[in-house]
Amino acid sequence: MKHFFRYLGPGIITAALVFGPGSLTITSKLGSLYAYDHVWVIVIAIFFMVIFTEMGARIGIATNSSLLNIIKEKWGKVPSILLGIGIFAITASFQAGNTVGASLAFSELFHTDVEPWVIAFTLMGISLLFFSSFYKVLEKVMIALVGLMLLSFLITLLLAKPDGGALAAGIVPSLPSGSEVLTIALIASSFSVVGAFYQGYLVKEKGWKKNEIRQGKREAIAGVMVLGMISLFILVNAAAILYPKGIQVNSATDMGLALEPLYGNTATVIFMLGLFGASFSSLIGNATIGGSLLSDAFSLGNQLKSAKVRIMIMLVMVIGAAIALRFGRLPLELIVFAQAITIIIAPLVGIALLSLANDKARMGDLKNNLWKNIGGITGLILLLFLSASQVYLQFIR
Repeated sequence: MKHFFRYLGPGIITAALVFGPGSLTITSKLGSLYAYDHVWVIVIAIFFMVIFTEMGARIGIATNSSLLNIIKEKWGKVPSILLGIGIFAITASFQAGNTVGASLAFSELFHTDVEPWVIAFTLMGISLLFFSSFYKVLEKVMIALVGLMLLSFLITLLLAKPDGGALAAGIVPSLPSGSEVLTIALIASSFSVVGAFYQGYLVKEKGWKKNEIRQGKREAIAGVMVLGMISLFILVNAAAILYPKGIQVNSATDMGLALEPLYGNTATVIFMLGLFGASFSSLIGNATIGGSLLSDAFSLGNQLKSAKVRIMIMLVMVIGAAIALRFGRLPLELIVFAQAITIIIAPLVGIALLSLANDKARMGDLKNNLWKNIGGITGLILLLFLSASQVYLQFIR
């Protein structure tokens, strides 16, 4: 067990930062509207997330430099800086949603205003940065929060008693009329190529070497599979509990509150703790990605022990808190702005990962093989499709 937990960090951190309140809301809404019809979407998204996360881990283990530094060496400073700024802008834009999600869970449970919780959880996140071994603390916190999510949503699942036959049938692809936008959103929220990219940084923080590559890849895959389990639990919960009663949800908080008349206050408390786990883990993880990569882009360092990196991470948390306190939510204009950047950045990050993984000079015998390239190219096509769909939905339709 000690050996198992030694390798558990980076993949679990990636899973925790990818699955946030936005993912929870989208998955709950799909389950409440279309029952089990979108189980296959989670399977496909997790499949490609596994491919790119394993790729990011392999690049991190095989190379001596950070991913943005390698990009700088290969293509120059401008692409490296633009990627760093773009990823920082995305994380800072979505940070308010993570902050509000964590705060709403407790404000609803204790029937209080959301603002004190926004301040408290932001300060709690910032306080972690003052630990000398921030990565080790981050790892333990993320494992605890993922454990909280899994337990909360599993207990809810046991209460829900889903239809096994309908669940199995949901693996067969289908696209109910009117579900197109939510389906695209679910794939985009589960298949986070930015999270896969940051896996290359996490394995360096962990200190993995080439002789640990097999275990490292297994751990990266295991972390993403945990992400898939959490997403599946939420979808099935909504399909089993809300869909038969025609209850629709517009937020993750709605999903938790909908449980009370059906299963009592205890079920709501359990679910809200899971919502807190999803939100607070993303609050920390999202800020860590944005701050680390912005710092690395400007050659200020990329290791979490660096004071400059921690200041950048803190900056993302403060931006999220300021927006949450000012608007009480994630403003629509900011969502559009973040999505517009994501449309550009996500395919570029995918191209960068695929290119680095095929760099024989740097990767050696850890470079992509034929099947990994086929999977990677297919995933890149999916990223381009998601970007084109977002352009159409946001700016044309």
